[in-house]
Amino acid sequence: MTELTKKSLTEITNLIKKKEIKSEELTESFIRNIEKDKKLNSFITKCSESALKKAKNFDKKPELKKLLPGIPIAVKDLFCTNGVKTTAGSKMLENFIPNYESTITNNLWNEGAFLLGKLNCDEYAMGSSNETSYFGNVMNPIAKNTVPGGSSGGSASALAANLTPATIGTDTGGSIRQPASFTGTVGLKPTYGLCSRWGIVAFASSLDQAGPMTKSVEDCALMLEAMAGFDEKDSTSINKKKENYSKNLSDKIKGLKIGIPKEYRVENMPKEIDKLWENGKKILKESGAEIIDITLPNTKYALPTYYIVAPAEASSNLARYDGVKYGFRSNRGNNLLEMYENTRSEGFGDEVKRRILIGTYVLSSGYYDAYYLKAQKVRYLIKNDFDQVFKKVDAILTPSTPSSAFKIGEKKDDPISMYLNDIFTVPVNLAGIPAISIPAGTDNNNYPLGLQLIGKPLDEQKLLNIAFAAEKKINFKQTLKKWWEK
Repeated sequence: MTELTKKSLTEITNLIKKKEIKSEELTESFIRNIEKDKKLNSFITKCSESALKKAKNFDKKPELKKLLPGIPIAVKDLFCTNGVKTTAGSKMLENFIPNYESTITNNLWNEGAFLLGKLNCDEYAMGSSNETSYFGNVMNPIAKNTVPGGSSGGSASALAANLTPATIGTDTGGSIRQPASFTGTVGLKPTYGLCSRWGIVAFASSLDQAGPMTKSVEDCALMLEAMAGFDEKDSTSINKKKENYSKNLSDKIKGLKIGIPKEYRVENMPKEIDKLWENGKKILKESGAEIIDITLPNTKYALPTYYIVAPAEASSNLARYDGVKYGFRSNRGNNLLEMYENTRSEGFGDEVKRRILIGTYVLSSGYYDAYYLKAQKVRYLIKNDFDQVFKKVDAILTPSTPSSAFKIGEKKDDPISMYLNDIFTVPVNLAGIPAISIPAGTDNNNYPLGLQLIGKPLDEQKLLNIAFAAEKKINFKQTLKKWWEK
């Protein structure tokens, strides 16, 4: 029953709860799709055998009151999974098998889901195209030789190709929302601290946040409900009451105020992106929302600020990979120092080494005040812009990305051009606020384009409601030719 894999997470969850399908049947359907995945390269590790075993065990003793009963889910290979290889897309962790479980995946398993496999990603989540992975490029199911976006490219690709009913990614500067936009799927970056970071391989600790990637806003609400929650093991985790996002989902947004920031109308913005944005405004207006022009004056500093703060934190976080306790170790070197140097040189890819070097430089003596400290001050100004605007509006509408999916290799040798892909997503991470990307149209090549909605801190419910209302009116339909199965 291949058609089963085309259904939304909410639909298959309801089918299991009504006992109209079994978890084993569902799992087998996804495994059959996964076996045809070689050309997409979205999986690093497949857990077919253990997934089937868990599905059978669930069917023997179903727990139907759980949020995700008997649902197989593949996750980004940045989440540590007990007894299952976790690579972060790097040679450095090629053979690393954790003996513990990340809080987020553990939350999913506690709600009845189980692991289908680990999904490819940019090395240590550093990239916007999934071309930096040690395990090779991931392809976008929408068209051969196009990128799925990054760093959660494997997650977006597997989701769009119906290899998993839903998935989870991480978002440091747009790594959930940009791939969602490129693949015609939904991606949410929650408020910083709403979802635990414990057990996620760190990139930039003050920016990293886990979030759901799904086929619909309704599915997104369900996944967030399962993922979110206070975690005492994460010092940045927010202690707040759990919310029933899926049960409280509504498309009634009459009277809400939606801000349109003039600073997001960047120079040389493609006409199709501008048209998409205008259509988004029209749709929300038709749903009863009020459209208000706003200004976020410090937005123009977001990208340079991000590319100081993120590499600085990456440099610090990745200092632990020295070839001593775990991970790859070079067999070259006559002494300890040479072993360190060779391990890091051979174990990290070019993009990771580039960011470590930038980060080490901005943190070094004589440059800390000039770069890192100044960037943190500008970051405060960016956050303050949002705080002031949210006194007047309930949410902000922008494009998700400045373009649709581009060709593999098109921007690989031009880091600046690659970094500009994050121009609409990065400010959100610096401010620590939630944002969601929903599919809203296509370009001239019929490649998906996304709209981004930005919300107030911890106001995920309202953000999901606005996205839900917009999604209903847009009624985006994804058509794939399954070229990867031929």
